Amino acid sequence: MKIAVAGIGGTILLAGTLFVGAVISDKILGDAKGEIQEEAVQTQATAATQKIVYAPPSIEEVPDGPMKEDILYGYELVNNTHVAAEEYVGNQLSCTSCHAGAGYDEQASSLVGVMANYPQYIGRSGDIVTIEERINGCMVRSMNGKKFEANSDELEAMVAYFAYISEGVPIGAEREWAGTSNMKNVPVPDVANGEALYGQSCISCHAADGSGTGANTGPALWGENSFNDGAGMIRMSKMAGYIQNNMPIGASGTLTDQEASDLAAYILSQDRPEWANHDKDWPKGGRPNDIMDKEKREQVKNGTIDWEQVLSTN
Repeated sequence: MKIAVAGIGGTILLAGTLFVGAVISDKILGDAKGEIQEEAVQTQATAATQKIVYAPPSIEEVPDGPMKEDILYGYELVNNTHVAAEEYVGNQLSCTSCHAGAGYDEQASSLVGVMANYPQYIGRSGDIVTIEERINGCMVRSMNGKKFEANSDELEAMVAYFAYISEGVPIGAEREWAGTSNMKNVPVPDVANGEALYGQSCISCHAADGSGTGANTGPALWGENSFNDGAGMIRMSKMAGYIQNNMPIGASGTLTDQEASDLAAYILSQDRPEWANHDKDWPKGGRPNDIMDKEKREQVKNGTIDWEQVLSTN
């Protein structure tokens, strides 16, 4: 199991290394291989701009072979994380809580083709991050738990699953279905109106106290069983964008920017687990102002928050 999955990651990294090495070598050789260099650059540019049709392989039709067991286990880990990886998860959420259908849902932060994005530079980490590191980042933040051990069955199975649902999506390709849950210009919120909206439309799935009704039916939005305040969803721009693009179920896209902002502010002003390493995030600067940490939650409660300043970098 481990050898097969490690092979996927190793192949991808090796292929990337060889490709970069080839381009550098051609450049050094100069005019003697000018045509090859130009072709390599054109190939890279084509991959970066190529538009791919959303057509992931079915989880019901995983082909027999050495990878099948890992892929199916990876699917289970993504779809029911808090159960399948209980010892690593510190709340009652699963990957599906945000990435509907274990990442298959095209409209809800889809993970199809995610392997095409990694390795990538992430400002919050201040470094280039591999897919394994990104998974573990979610485990300690969104899942408020702990990292998978390197080469563990769980980590390798998740990578195998992501590789499977990324088939046909070349590295650098444009995934039009990805990266839509972000509101660029978040209006100054009315928290009281957000509370009223929550009571009207959200409690049937997420409960009046935000504790939720199930990881994949109505995940906890605050409290001890929700994500901690180091998760990406703790930002106003991310939460407002996600709400507008995905909620309410069956009527997504019907909320105005203002309504989505009001709801995001209400949800993110509630108590939740605290991330212990805020001081280590954004080591190279650029920390966003709209991270709703404990200090800002307290400011909302005592009426001293400066929303204009919080939203100034969005």
